[in-house]
Amino acid sequence: MAPKQRQKLTAAAAAAAATVPEPTTIDSIGEDLLNNILSRLSAESCASAACVNSSWNLIINRFLTLPNLSSAISCNPCLQDVVDEVVDKVLARPIRPQFVMASIGPSYDLKEAHYLITGRFGCQIPVITSISYGIFGQDANTNQFEEVQWNTMKDNQAHEDLRNEDEGVLVTVGFFPGLIVDLIPLKRARDKDIDIKPVLAKLDYAFTEETVIVGDAGSRFLYQDGTISNRFNNRESSSAAVALLFSRDTNKLPGVGETQFHVMLSTGVSPIGPIYKAVYVEAKFRDNSTQFMARTKGIDFYLDGETILDQIYDELGDHTHSRTLYVGVAKTRRCTFGDVRISSMCMHEFYLVLRGDNEYLYVHGDGISYFDSFQFYHANPDLAYASCNDVSNDMKLLKQDLNHLKNDDHSNSNGSMHMHKKSVFGGMMFACYGRGKLFFGEPNVDASPFLENFPGVTFSGTYCNGEIAHGDYCFYVKESKGQSCIRCSLHEFSTVYLVVSYTPPALPED
Repeated sequence: MAPKQRQKLTAAAAAAAATVPEPTTIDSIGEDLLNNILSRLSAESCASAACVNSSWNLIINRFLTLPNLSSAISCNPCLQDVVDEVVDKVLARPIRPQFVMASIGPSYDLKEAHYLITGRFGCQIPVITSISYGIFGQDANTNQFEEVQWNTMKDNQAHEDLRNEDEGVLVTVGFFPGLIVDLIPLKRARDKDIDIKPVLAKLDYAFTEETVIVGDAGSRFLYQDGTISNRFNNRESSSAAVALLFSRDTNKLPGVGETQFHVMLSTGVSPIGPIYKAVYVEAKFRDNSTQFMARTKGIDFYLDGETILDQIYDELGDHTHSRTLYVGVAKTRRCTFGDVRISSMCMHEFYLVLRGDNEYLYVHGDGISYFDSFQFYHANPDLAYASCNDVSNDMKLLKQDLNHLKNDDHSNSNGSMHMHKKSVFGGMMFACYGRGKLFFGEPNVDASPFLENFPGVTFSGTYCNGEIAHGDYCFYVKESKGQSCIRCSLHEFSTVYLVVSYTPPALPED
């Protein structure tokens, strides 16, 4: 072939090669589309994708630093399957777990359930697994909100509407930007139960009203504190209580907003009868009870327990004496921390009434002193229903105040959002096991305030025995002149709501 012909062919080949497009890679599709794809991965796949290259890592870290709360429930009778179902659901989308809270049915083995749950999340994440009286949340299979209340009562005939199969698991996983999470156990003396009331009283003294303390006061639990050195510290007898502590991260990175907690309370007990003064008080530490007599205005002799209860039940119209009663005790106490003595504080505590005889009234627990004032309380579904409506109105005001989260014009099609306004991104609920469908006559009454005001936002909860909400809840007792606020942290027949919101960092001005 002549040289000129070779030159022409070489030039033609070069021109043809120049017109062939370069191979398309996933990185060339654009950051927005790549963000859309990566944000649809499961949590485990997302963690692997973050290791591919620096650009993927940057994109993934950007949406992993947004607030996130994920929960799911399932009532599968097989423990292995039910744990897999709920964990797969809460990890179906990207999340960087700071903590895990699990509630299980009483028919499951607590140690085995805790072992399975911690096995899915690893040893470096704080995990609390507890046995509850029921669970609320989104079903892992149907995506419908469910209220599951287990039949833990002795009288099965009277509670036939409850589930006789005590199976079910709720798992809640969260990431709260700008906060550090620690797990704090309350050590238990050997073979000795701890009354939570004095502990809560000290917390009332130590912390301001702005400090949020909520939870369940009566469940059995196991925990993993998230440190490798204590990965095997899962003995349920090792602690009397355990708390997840959220504190502000003073070293948080620029561009991280603020997570805030909002607590609301629906009460369910009404006072009945006169106000009494306790006399001849004696604590019975062997069976954790207290016996006492009483005085009241207009009567110049001491009243025995049988006489008092007859009067209260007559006023209730309960001639069988079958209704559960509490005494609400108003007391003034001082608290000491080491060598520091704190000024006195007024508090209100509930005690379950056990019985009465021709000498004394008997209640569960101790801590009552001579001349403490007390009044009887009984569960009142009408009051509870009205109180739920009040909570719903409070949430409506919160929603307006926070200017509930909206998508801007540049929101991704998968629902990820550019947050420029305060938003509610999750909620939790702790409801007394005596409430629920049998108490109200219909399901989901307690859950309705949150579900109606924040549809589509993650919400879950448990039925428990003793609802903790730290704060100034003086609607149990009328304050007298010159009296400081009355604190009550442990409630009965109530529902405690924890609403979690997020304030993004201020956008830089143009």
